[in-house]
Amino acid sequence: MPLHPEIAKFLAGLPTPPEGPLDPVAMRAGDETHVAPLEERLPLHAVEDVTARTASGEVPVRIYTPVEADSYGVLVYFHGGAFFLGSLNTHDHVARSLAKETGLKVVSVGYRLAPEAAFPAGLDDCYAVVRWVAEQGGSLAWDGTTLALAGDSSGGTFVAAVAARAHDDGFDRITHQVLYYPSLDLDFDVDRYASLRENAVGYGLETAGLKPFNAFYLDSGADPADPLVSPIRRADLTGLPPALVVTGEYDPMRDEGELYGRRLREAGVEATVSRYEGAGHGFVQHFSWIPEYHRVFEETRDFLGRR
Repeated sequence: MPLHPEIAKFLAGLPTPPEGPLDPVAMRAGDETHVAPLEERLPLHAVEDVTARTASGEVPVRIYTPVEADSYGVLVYFHGGAFFLGSLNTHDHVARSLAKETGLKVVSVGYRLAPEAAFPAGLDDCYAVVRWVAEQGGSLAWDGTTLALAGDSSGGTFVAAVAARAHDDGFDRITHQVLYYPSLDLDFDVDRYASLRENAVGYGLETAGLKPFNAFYLDSGADPADPLVSPIRRADLTGLPPALVVTGEYDPMRDEGELYGRRLREAGVEATVSRYEGAGHGFVQHFSWIPEYHRVFEETRDFLGRR
């Protein structure tokens, strides 16, 4: 199907990006101006900002409790933003929708960003918070069953990397991984995947923008050949948690996500690949108000309900 008309209308109204190098500080400030006022956000039983004291240091987290209950399954959420953008605030609406639809307590991670924090600082924070959740389960009213990971774009990179790192460390408490249009191969050779050429221009995120947007992370020491940076490079995917990989029809990174799902299945991992027609990169963050795309939270709920 063609690009969804609401997305096409939005893209047509965007101003021409400024020329010159990217300014992380200015871009972050600009993103924060689009955050909805608190009174307009989806209401939940409780939303609390907490400092997680972890092996990686003190990491800010935001905890979303959907309803009052004695105990909960937990979903740890890593926001996207090419490793240098995004915050607890810019992705607050995604975390709220995940909590409401899944019924799980959501722990959103305010990990350190490049370029100020060199690789693997952000990844270390994400992994440490997952371990913290398991260790502090009583204070979170974790029921000891579901401990899921979810992330969008570069947050999906961290989901795959954290799941692999936990497996290698013998930490077996992670029950599910949910990757929304993940960035899994930071090589960015345009000939590696057909979608990099098919969806190169006109759909929001453009192939030519991948290198400059990820340069802050790569220049901080993240090697694209490292499977913790490019999870598609991991040779052995056996033993990883069941996965839901969500892709967008018009996303340049569509094919690497779908390849990862196939490779998981070939390794004996339960993996569902779900392509959303008419959607480009970022639709969970920016266009989940469209009914066809809000369904991603219901699909996530159904996937997390399977053990």
